[in-house]
Amino acid sequence: MRECGLMAIMCKSPSEIEKMRRSGRIVRQVLDAAVAEVKPGISTMDLEKVAAARIEELGAKPAFKGYYDYPCVLCTSVNQEIVHGIPSEKRMLKEGDIVSIDCGVVLDGYYSDSAVTVPVGNHLKPEIKKLLDVTKASLERAIQAARIGSTVGDVGATVQEMVEANGFSVVREFVGHGIGTRLHEEPQVPNYGTRGHGPRLREGMVLAIEPMVNVGKPDTRLLDNKWTAVTVDGSFSAHFEHSVAVTKDGPLVLTA
Repeated sequence: MRECGLMAIMCKSPSEIEKMRRSGRIVRQVLDAAVAEVKPGISTMDLEKVAAARIEELGAKPAFKGYYDYPCVLCTSVNQEIVHGIPSEKRMLKEGDIVSIDCGVVLDGYYSDSAVTVPVGNHLKPEIKKLLDVTKASLERAIQAARIGSTVGDVGATVQEMVEANGFSVVREFVGHGIGTRLHEEPQVPNYGTRGHGPRLREGMVLAIEPMVNVGKPDTRLLDNKWTAVTVDGSFSAHFEHSVAVTKDGPLVLTA
């Protein structure tokens, strides 16, 4: 690992990226297990229990639990909750809800982080289905922008342009980040920006790119638990995330 550029951004070697890829595969398996359980009538704590058991079974450690005293291995954010929803036995999922499931693990000292937002049941309002489709597509486009010589601003602008063209808004208080031997490293990766601005991407950089998109206005507030961020106007929000390495062969999704 070496510093590459300003702000002590760490560039990983190919062997380190492979370690992060192994970590990322575990995150994907954990998310797949949790998503498979999503249905009306279960609680977000039910998802937490499935994920915690799967992380242990796969020989990794949770990245979130204990991080600044966060109590769980997942963040489960429902409907107007944007990020950092805390799993609870009392939070029951119902038909027409959406739930963001965010998970991170550490394996052999290397972190990975990924999130997906899924519908609960089969009767999703068309506007909310569009929200999920646009947010996921904005992540996919942003990943393709994560190439050597591009800038962090290029990545953020890619998200912002697609989201706003579809009538939604980008959350600004919460952003993506570098990732490696720590869960959060430099640089910050906003989901908005100006093309050509910000740190230039170099081989070996690893970014957690995570669009957070609201149906309504971008404004957010924190709940009394000091973790969960929600939309001020009560509109639904979606969140998708992948950990992505910048390589000479193009972007490599480590959490695929």
